Amino acid sequence: MSLPPALDRRVTVGRGVQVPMDDGVALVADVYSPAGDGPHPTILVRSPYGRGGPLGLLLGRVFAERGYRVVMQSCRGTFGSGGCFEPNFHERADGLATIRWIERQAWFDGRLAMNGPSYLGGVQWAVADTAGPVLRALCTHVTYSYIMRHWYRGGSFSLEVGLDWTTMICEQETGRFRVADTILERRQRRIDRLINHLPVAQLDEIVIGRPVAFWRQFVEHPSVDDPFWQPVDHSRRVAAVTVPVLQVGGWYDIFLPELLADHDALVAAGNQPRLVIGPWTHISPDGFKVQLRESLRWLDLHVRGAPAADRGADRLPVRIFVMGANRWRDVASWPPPGYRVERWHLQARGRLDRSEPSNGDAESYTYDPADPTPVVGGTLMRRSGGRRDQARTERRRDMLLFTSDVLKRDVEVIGEVIAEIHVSSDLEHFDVFVRLCDVDGKGRSFNVCDGIERVSPQRWPRPPDGVWMVRVALWSTAQLFPAGHRIRVQVGSGAHPRFVRNLGTGEPLASGTAMRVAHQTIHHDPDHPSAVFLRVRPIPGS
Repeated sequence: MSLPPALDRRVTVGRGVQVPMDDGVALVADVYSPAGDGPHPTILVRSPYGRGGPLGLLLGRVFAERGYRVVMQSCRGTFGSGGCFEPNFHERADGLATIRWIERQAWFDGRLAMNGPSYLGGVQWAVADTAGPVLRALCTHVTYSYIMRHWYRGGSFSLEVGLDWTTMICEQETGRFRVADTILERRQRRIDRLINHLPVAQLDEIVIGRPVAFWRQFVEHPSVDDPFWQPVDHSRRVAAVTVPVLQVGGWYDIFLPELLADHDALVAAGNQPRLVIGPWTHISPDGFKVQLRESLRWLDLHVRGAPAADRGADRLPVRIFVMGANRWRDVASWPPPGYRVERWHLQARGRLDRSEPSNGDAESYTYDPADPTPVVGGTLMRRSGGRRDQARTERRRDMLLFTSDVLKRDVEVIGEVIAEIHVSSDLEHFDVFVRLCDVDGKGRSFNVCDGIERVSPQRWPRPPDGVWMVRVALWSTAQLFPAGHRIRVQVGSGAHPRFVRNLGTGEPLASGTAMRVAHQTIHHDPDHPSAVFLRVRPIPGS
């Protein structure tokens, strides 16, 4: 892990400590205490994934060996903690009750921080605005303040991640999960065999063998604006957080848009967070290594008070990995200044360039939900995510490709990528999926970033001329397209099973079973200038 050396490896662990909640439920924690008399600052880690194994080692013992007392607590309804696990709903009340409990302990010295990735980061946003003066810093990694923005990206539903995560939660405390499914990956293979089952609401019974309340909630309230989810929306609290915040994310992480939205809110409110984004997926070991190293430095600086020589005062606040160039770059802000937005237009005969579109035939394809367009790589919560060869999908007839000429000079794209696609369809319910790709000198196409937008009469009423202009937000990226490469844009109507397939009927997500084939036409003429918008670093003379 290339961590700084331990101060003392003699760590004592108080296991199974009962922490009372306001409603009488007791949550279980392990308390890692470093050697010596202290004083020792405290780190609170709250997790639904257990307190032992790699988490206990890397988020508990590693930090205790370096002078921090760590309270590692199991969230309500998991690993011995009382109550029922209802994802995200109890984390504010339980987190604040836990902080008040810590304040009452004789060993607490008045300095508190929170640490952890993913769900372990979401619980930090749930309490950070109200934790009080004892809270000195947050270490939030690959995480969110409002998770439902992830589940319902672009009006669709994150089927693969949702079902994988639900199954993992339901089986994680069994030997079946720990031995057979984790090591042999049988769980994911089982899900892949069954994920096409309809209706979607029954997938819990089909895959897990019983109804799961929170899975039914996911699919029965499929909108980020549904009032049902208001209690788990902590995004409005972000601007009120004044403590130093560390954020580590990945270009292929499932929560990258949420992390960047939280970063923007912090900066707009006058906070000065540190942002680090690498070429990682959500489960990348390399990303976790950086999270550990950055967290130790951040906590030493803002909680323990590192000596001036160790503060790294000359560091810029944002560090990003530029893919294609394969190097790190430190910049003053996100997105970095000095870039201009260029329109790259979809053209006739599958071309992509910056010239204005001319009159030409539109391109058509057929999308069949019974044989949905698969997704390869990208923002998956699996080892198969990330940057992957796109040959499998690009051979299909339900996807259109628009490719630039061979680049004569480098094109560096850093920032959010947006697409505006002009599309007509014989249906009123369909999806528009757009993916930006890098085509190397051998003709191999690799995904960079992508996004989806669900069209329905409620979200996108049919326009008078029958051609929708659908704006699709792709992931942000930092990608160098080197000279000799080409830029490619994929356009289709699905990315299965990353996003749930659109059945074309408008039936509810939970109960829909009927399917209709969609006949789609992508327009790229002067009246319908379909394009992708890229933030490009200007080259002198260009």
